[in-house]
Amino acid sequence: MHIRYFLALSLLPQLVLAEENTSEPDASIQCLVEPPVPRMANLDPNASELALQEIRIVSDRSEAQMGKQAKFNGNVSFSQGGRHIAADEAILDQESERLDANGNLVFQDQMFTITADSLVAQMRDNSAVLTGAQYWLHGQQIHGDAEKLEITPDNNLHLTKTNFTTCPPGDSSWLLEAETIKIDSKEEWGELWNAKLKIAGVPVLYIPYMTIPVSDKRKSGFLFPTFSTSTTNGVEVATPYYWNIAPEYDLTFTPHYMSARGLFLKTDFRYLAGDSQQGQINVEYLGNDNMLSNNADRYLYHWQHKGAINENWRVLANFTQVSDNNYFNDMNSDIQSATDNQLSRVGEISYFERNWDFSARVQDIKVLGEDEIPYQVMPQLNFNYRAPSLWNGLDFDLMSEVTNFKHQENEFSTATRLHIEPSISLPIQGPAGSITSEVKLLQTYYWQDNRGNPQNDELDDRVTRSLPQVRIHGQVNFERFTDYFNENYRQTLEPQFQYLYVSYEDQSNIGIYDTAQLQEDYYGLFRERRFSGLDRIADANQMTLGLTTRLFDEHNVEKFKFSLGQIFYFQDSRVGINEPGMSTQTFTQENTSNSVLAAELSTQLYKDWYMSGAIQYDTKQSENKKSEVSLDFRPGANKLLQLSYRYVPDLLNTNTNESVDISQAGMRGAWPVSDNLYLVGNWYYDLNESRNVETYAGFQYESCCWALRLSYHYRIKTNYEDDFNPLVDDRELFETGVYLNFVIKGLGGSGPLGVTDMLDDGLFNYRKPLYLKN
Repeated sequence: MHIRYFLALSLLPQLVLAEENTSEPDASIQCLVEPPVPRMANLDPNASELALQEIRIVSDRSEAQMGKQAKFNGNVSFSQGGRHIAADEAILDQESERLDANGNLVFQDQMFTITADSLVAQMRDNSAVLTGAQYWLHGQQIHGDAEKLEITPDNNLHLTKTNFTTCPPGDSSWLLEAETIKIDSKEEWGELWNAKLKIAGVPVLYIPYMTIPVSDKRKSGFLFPTFSTSTTNGVEVATPYYWNIAPEYDLTFTPHYMSARGLFLKTDFRYLAGDSQQGQINVEYLGNDNMLSNNADRYLYHWQHKGAINENWRVLANFTQVSDNNYFNDMNSDIQSATDNQLSRVGEISYFERNWDFSARVQDIKVLGEDEIPYQVMPQLNFNYRAPSLWNGLDFDLMSEVTNFKHQENEFSTATRLHIEPSISLPIQGPAGSITSEVKLLQTYYWQDNRGNPQNDELDDRVTRSLPQVRIHGQVNFERFTDYFNENYRQTLEPQFQYLYVSYEDQSNIGIYDTAQLQEDYYGLFRERRFSGLDRIADANQMTLGLTTRLFDEHNVEKFKFSLGQIFYFQDSRVGINEPGMSTQTFTQENTSNSVLAAELSTQLYKDWYMSGAIQYDTKQSENKKSEVSLDFRPGANKLLQLSYRYVPDLLNTNTNESVDISQAGMRGAWPVSDNLYLVGNWYYDLNESRNVETYAGFQYESCCWALRLSYHYRIKTNYEDDFNPLVDDRELFETGVYLNFVIKGLGGSGPLGVTDMLDDGLFNYRKPLYLKN
């Protein structure tokens, strides 16, 4: 039983440097607290300096002596530039340029509104002191009281014996009291001394000093610590420190102490390089993990960089290294989750012109928990050239690459591959359809070195492979207007065909370096290749027939889509994937007249009911090769009920090298109980093993100023180590957890709580169904 309680009071936002957020935001509750008086109008940007210095005073009654005092009574209004004062009475000392005001006092500028008992203002330096004040920051939820509030000449705030909150007036859910608060209007940050945090009127935390944001600007300082406890990690305390090094650099250093494991250190460095490049470097380290029998060190290194050097050049780099296969299963890493079992190491530089491009790439992929190690690409050079409408409507394309394959193990073969692929195509398009005829020559050269594996003598040192390819693809679009269930629709019928011919050549003398079989879904039926990579190019003499029909309503919104297709072979394919060391090929398609029948469906059944599904069915063997279906009820934002089922036979388990069948049913839901409370849950069941795979249930309450989430999680705990000893290492097959998250809004943001976040929290992230196209 793994029980974890988590309290997060984030005081500083983890701001992203020039990073685009493409996720759909949740409908978070935001209650903007407005002052009791209307806000003043914005300054006229075209106003002259003289107009900004001009003082205007309006009142019901006034009396004045030249050069001495002027008294104003009744609805007094005092304005100068961007400041405005309203009061029942005011005294202006013209000699000292001092203004005293009291009675229903309101002070306003572009940043805040203040009501107070009295005000003393020095007009020479634009400073003021207000007593018995209440203040509201414009555009923010922050408001509070102060015994004394001072406005400095540079428009900063100094508050004495004060408090603030983001809750609506009369709501004491949380309140931060401080002896002194200083708010810098230019930097938009606040400093607090001798602060106490009260929740529901009860003091829960004393803070001698801290800084808080009043906008989205970054500032160095300690983030609020997080506290948790669990049966596997013990008592946990994490105290992040955020260092705003420069506008282009920042760093977050987090000492994370776990009483059961030790001190876990995490460093996140982010940077901008110019206007269009960005990256980050992460280092994580735990010395002498006490939960492992050998007290091994655990660590992670990660570097990611991407961007454009100029209009033509692009760069990309991604490197991750961990100490052991179970690192992401055991550690709360900032880089990947427990469901990620591949580490990508890629470096690429590309150059683009209008009709051609060039790229150089190195790649290494580490698969956690697998004995088989993929080949490294060291390096790969690509050159592509395009000449549309080269002659009489003919298009010319040239794709070429040079790839050097290396392996970390000496007993594996190495190779260099040169591939050149020129093609000529004739596209003909019209309003009712299109047809494209294409001729290619697939020319490949291999230089293979078998000295590391002399037993693999069936691989030739040099191989030349020349394969001509002919492809004709056509599509016709029919339309008609019809009605179903008393609704008018526009229905399309889109038949398409493809003839593909690729000549045969025995390729058993070529090693497998970057090739695998591709998926046979509907769109895969119209591919030119059955395999990824170039080590195997399957011979083909086949015709693919497909049909798609759609329904569009009167607003041209797609309501229904169904596709069905199959490949018909005129001649059996004789090329398959052979494992290294085997003298004969392993065929993936032979002695059959057709491929699987592939179909896909996406439809709006009725109002808020949606259905999507796909199937790959072997008509000759009468076998279901793969299928999935989901039924969604989505009546509104953050409202979801989904039923799903998926079936995948003969899926290879890379840990045991045995084939297993996946037959899994699932339910998922998110539903608001009220404006402030909603529930989220999911459940997945393995029909073959007759056991739960994952269960998640949680509720979240969110108000204007705080949010609370309580969730329960039960799921399979992955183990990638072959020498795992359950008597020594405390690693259970299933993990059960109870989690509590509490976020105070206004102390650095609303936190990561939301429906989308809860739906993605688990082994099986929420996948939206095949949405219909508008």
